[in-house]
Amino acid sequence: MAGFVLCEPTTLYNILNQETKHSRLAEPNYLYLLDVRTKREYDESHIITAQRMKQELDAFEPYPIEIVPGEVYLGTFRQACSSQIHKHLKVKAHVNVCLETTPFFEGDEKKLLHIQVTDSPEQDLFSHFRHASHFMDAHVHLGSVVLVFSTQGISRSCTVILAYLMHRNRESLKRSWAHVQSCKNNIRPNRGFVQQLVEWEKVIHGAAVTDISDPLY
Repeated sequence: MAGFVLCEPTTLYNILNQETKHSRLAEPNYLYLLDVRTKREYDESHIITAQRMKQELDAFEPYPIEIVPGEVYLGTFRQACSSQIHKHLKVKAHVNVCLETTPFFEGDEKKLLHIQVTDSPEQDLFSHFRHASHFMDAHVHLGSVVLVFSTQGISRSCTVILAYLMHRNRESLKRSWAHVQSCKNNIRPNRGFVQQLVEWEKVIHGAAVTDISDPLY
């Protein structure tokens, strides 16, 4: 028999958008919610967004994962090409960490940061961490929603997200990793990128704090 689970809206949103071909938020029989928010909060929530998505798009795929509520999302290249996702999540800027280009923000350096790297341990992402973090900081400060993405959303974009959280919160790789993993359960930065994140940790804290010999990484 199913039990009761209490969670924040962001946690629910991320749970229902993982490991499915279609977003479970659009399945009318998936769950019942006891919602104690105000009507305004409800009208602006992800649940109502999913209802509109079902009507307009028939839930063609899950939405990006919410990393910083209302500010930073982590997604795939396909999601970054969706006009409906941009409309519903109010995406105003991209950090594109793959070789391909999307139909959005091309040629607009204020709204697009394109880091053209492959998912290889030999690739240099470290030299982009500071610029990417400042780019995201600037947009978040202006109230813009930023979508960070790579082809599958599990290695390159996760690495940039981790570097941003370490910079933003002045925290260790271990702590940032735990947060991102709680939002998205299949993160998998390649080994070279993990080592570069340790180097970034040294920049932020003056020394390595996280033991990446742990199988978790």
